[in-house]
Amino acid sequence: MTEEINRRAQADLQNAELSALREALAQAETKAAENWEAFLRCRADLDNYRKRVERDLERRVRMGKSDLLLSLLEVVDNFQLALEAEDGAGLRSGVEVIFRQLQKLLAMQGVEPVACVGQPFDPACHEAVAVSESPEVAEDTVTHELRRGYRMQGELLRAARVRVARSPCPE
Repeated sequence: MTEEINRRAQADLQNAELSALREALAQAETKAAENWEAFLRCRADLDNYRKRVERDLERRVRMGKSDLLLSLLEVVDNFQLALEAEDGAGLRSGVEVIFRQLQKLLAMQGVEPVACVGQPFDPACHEAVAVSESPEVAEDTVTHELRRGYRMQGELLRAARVRVARSPCPE
């Protein structure tokens, strides 16, 4: 009889452990389902955020282009007025106005010319396209600017094409 009681107690204990394990499994499955739902929501939120950022970036780029193009249209209008000028002086003054207007527009966009003439040749911002022999100028000094270079907000936008001094060859 004691054996029977021990067996029943052991069976009851096993049933209680099995019930506890089933309950823990059910709780774990519920928690896993909640975590899966949260993961799916976060992934959808992240995808929506990425799409919104892309749309905003495209809109900002479009607005920036629009502002720049509106400024350029003012320059185009002045070109048209200069071309309609009756005399050479009017054409020249019109082109000078347009040139100043373009320089101002570039400056407003953070574009500035690269210093060249009289500076030491720097391959990071100068492109040597010609060499001139000059005893008066130190070797590897820029003597002439053939095409102006520009920086935009500190970064090189376009290298300047330059002529560089070399020492004359001894005869």
